[in-house]
Amino acid sequence: MAVAVDAMGGDDAPEAIVEGALRAHGDGLSVVLVGDRERVAPLLPRRNAPELVHAPDVVQMDESAASVRRRPDVSVRRTLALVREGRCAGALSCGHSGALLVSALAELGTYPGVERPGIASVLPRSDGGRLVLMDAGANVDCKPEMLANFAQLGSIYAEAMGVPRPRVGLLSNGEEDKKGNLQVRATLPLLRSLDLHVVGPIEPSAAMEGACDVLICDGFVGNVLLKAAEGAVHTVVTLLREEITRRPTGRLGAVLLQGAFRRFRDRVAWDAHGGALLLGVQGLVAVGHGRATPEAVAAAVAMVHAAAGSGLHEQLADRLTT
Repeated sequence: MAVAVDAMGGDDAPEAIVEGALRAHGDGLSVVLVGDRERVAPLLPRRNAPELVHAPDVVQMDESAASVRRRPDVSVRRTLALVREGRCAGALSCGHSGALLVSALAELGTYPGVERPGIASVLPRSDGGRLVLMDAGANVDCKPEMLANFAQLGSIYAEAMGVPRPRVGLLSNGEEDKKGNLQVRATLPLLRSLDLHVVGPIEPSAAMEGACDVLICDGFVGNVLLKAAEGAVHTVVTLLREEITRRPTGRLGAVLLQGAFRRFRDRVAWDAHGGALLLGVQGLVAVGHGRATPEAVAAAVAMVHAAAGSGLHEQLADRLTT
């Protein structure tokens, strides 16, 4: 089945979004574009174009997220309606993340026992594995019970990616139980009461080195952690470029290392992975970066297709409703 793509969401929408969706479509991944026909249709090829669903209304970044409840024809909500109707296997939006969250709750609802969905971002670890970070920004303030939900959701996601019995860590400023703030200390016993492989409080450096497969935190901390990592990667790349181009021998070395630098970027750059899944709603929903490039959009579409192929939605439904 196709992935529904909100063509109007993103800083460079609809041009960058449509171009990325067309790349995915050209790679054999089925997509359905949702947006204002007058703006999107001229960007499509005359032959072999993906389906376009007309949605004339657009949520601007300075608008209230709650306004989508009164606007059924807004592009992000119509995109998610295609998932609810069974016409698409999943959805992607790179626009107003608050509007996406409200629309997902309105159109899809949450699984039983899930109070709030969270964003699960997959990060590379230095040991070659992958780390599921949750919540990466959907919920700024979280109760301990919500973090326990995130642990269940993140663990199921890691299993769907092929990790048997994922190790779940709780982000803290130390590995001792007495460390952490009130939220962390209240959440730890809840995690240990679940049928999960909980390894306890984890420092961020240890998590990135492979101490756990799933790292749990509230959305405020998770989003700050992601942005700090993005900034660190940008700083490292900038400083390396300055040092390499300082001398002629360094520039020669840069030519020889082009392949290694490209592979490094593909592993750590945000746009190489495209987006993150919003887990907890009854459907596959991906949150894309506001500055999404065509490459990021194509990668995000591929991610949703892979999640659908892994049976993630079915596994979540089975585990959370029994």
